Parts: sequence; structure tokens; C-alpha cells
Amino acid sequence: MRHVYWIGGGSGSGKSTIARRIADRYGMRVYDTDAVMPDHARRMSVEQAPYLGKFAAMDMDERWVARSPREMLDTFHWFHGEGFKLIIDDLLALPADRPVVAEGFRLLPGLVQPLLAEVGHAVWLLPTPQFRQAVFDSRGGPAWGFLAKTGDPQRALRNLLQRDALFTDRLTEQTRHLGLYGLRVASGDTEEDLARRVSAVFGLAE
Repeated sequence: MRHVYWIGGGSGSGKSTIARRIADRYGMRVYDTDAVMPDHARRMSVEQAPYLGKFAAMDMDERWVARSPREMLDTFHWFHGEGFKLIIDDLLALPADRPVVAEGFRLLPGLVQPLLAEVGHAVWLLPTPQFRQAVFDSRGGPAWGFLAKTGDPQRALRNLLQRDALFTDRLTEQTRHLGLYGLRVASGDTEEDLARRVSAVFGLAE
């Protein structure tokens, strides 16, 4: 998998945008791990994905309102690597005629690290809380997506932001421990600046 480049990080950190920019600039293919989540969820058994089974059995308020951000973090199936093998299967099935940028929050440092031929083929985007708040404000805040389907969208948004802040802290610690690249993403960082920083890590910068 020497032709695969990895962009992980918390949701709302700019992974998809940066992956598309880099792919367009350097003639690479994009593999969006978010887009295949429904398919992967259908393909896994309860034995293969016990956390997913518990999550699927909850209603929207049980998922996003009633639980603490810490409990949400510790029990979220994708944060436990459930379905990661299917990501690998998908990548191996792609033509190897050009490089691939794989992106998504499911790309956990401890799972990606053993697959790296070069440490510079992977980077994790680590957004500040202010950056993520601005992203969700731009999406409509509590009126966005699944949050609006809960009984208390404001609380659901607060829980989600706090959970993802904890997730970013975890990624920061893991990348540091494993000697991997983590890039802080703060308010004021432009998409072009971030694309250049990621390209530099990948060794693609002109």
C-alpha cells in the first residue's frame, strides 16, 4: 500500500476538502471513508461490531442527548476500529495505477501506523474547539443534520462538540506517542495553507 496517503482527524477538521484539493492538484484518487460507512455497517455482523450493534439499537436522544460526551467517546463503534478491515479491503481493490488519498475520522493512528511504508504518508488534522464550533455554526448549528432529529438539538450539539474535542485530544496523544504527524488546525487557517502543509508532510510540495 505504498501508493496510499492517509488523512485522519476529527470531524469538521477539513479532511475532505484538503483531500480533494491535493488529489486534484497531483492527479490522485480520493477514498472517502465516510461515504462507505452505511455499506460497511450493513456488511458487519453483531460479532464483528458489538459497539455498532448497541449504537444502532439506541434512539436519537439516547445517542446524542442522554449520554455524557465521555461515554459517547468510549462507546462509539468507529472509534474502536470496527469496520477498519473493510477499509483495507476497499483500498486493496482499487486500481494501483495512481496514488490514493484515503480520508476520514475512522483512520485511527494505531491502525494506520503498521500499514505505512513511510511515516510521511499519513497526517492527522487536529482542530481547535474554536475551529470546530465555527464549522458547525456554518452548517446551521443545532439545526444541522441528525442533531435536528433529537429532542434537544442544542444539548446534542454541545455533547457532540465536547465528544469530538476529547477525540482530538486522544488523536494528539496517539500521534505523538507513535511518532506520527499531527497538524493543528485553528481559526484563520485557510484551505490553501492547510493543503500546502499536508502536501509538505506527504513530500508532494513543489
